[in-house]
Amino acid sequence: MIIKRGKTAAVILAAGRAERFGGGKQFARICGVPVLARTILAFDSCSVIDEIVVVASAPDVPMCCELVTRYAFKKVKCVVSGGETRFESALRGFEATSPDISYVAIHDGARCLILPEQIERVCREAYSHRAAAVATPALDTVKIADKNGFISETPDRSRTWLAGTPQVFYANLYRAAIYTVKEDDFSATDDAMLAERIGFKVKLVDIGRDNIKITYPCDIAIAEAILKERRRAEANSSGEKSFLVYRRGAKQKSGQASSAHHLKAKQKTEGI
Repeated sequence: MIIKRGKTAAVILAAGRAERFGGGKQFARICGVPVLARTILAFDSCSVIDEIVVVASAPDVPMCCELVTRYAFKKVKCVVSGGETRFESALRGFEATSPDISYVAIHDGARCLILPEQIERVCREAYSHRAAAVATPALDTVKIADKNGFISETPDRSRTWLAGTPQVFYANLYRAAIYTVKEDDFSATDDAMLAERIGFKVKLVDIGRDNIKITYPCDIAIAEAILKERRRAEANSSGEKSFLVYRRGAKQKSGQASSAHHLKAKQKTEGI
């Protein structure tokens, strides 16, 4: 049972340049549905998420707003323009959340295979520990390189994890961390580093290896293969019900019922 403690907001980051992908990856289609739409829908369908802020590059804000309207997302509070760095985009997204939130979940918009129940699991750990982040144990041996490309250190693989998102924090903790780091001009590549910077421990949560980040064009085929395998497994166990239409383990509210109906129609026409 999830013990919810106050409101939880999600900040979905989709303001990157996507240079390795060739640009515009948030609108690339996976089984007919835009990457960003799949990501938002997982949070929109999650019972512990109360509101969503989408952060996009300034030129993409109108397209993101159109996408929110088209898919009838109910929890999206606003779409805001991001900054020059991931840190600046996360800060702008956080500042756009409601002032009364208790927790904030930061998520990469390109991690579109996240499931509502996985989001709930990470949030549950954050409610218990004040900070939690998705991560997977490293399968390969990780090497630390010096500036010339030579190995300088080999961490113990049994203690090495690869961080992902969502990363969920008690809002006051995240606020203290993000403004402290801003003043220090500290460069962070994820939000857990912000909590670490002020001496706070972050609980790691292993949700499996399907939560890939769309980075290169070839990742589209990988994501579609994962979705097809999920559908096959669901067809064998639950009559092909998809999380895109049905919220597992939670009753639909009246406002969400119309959204589910809308998405069911999309499923028929667009192959969700």
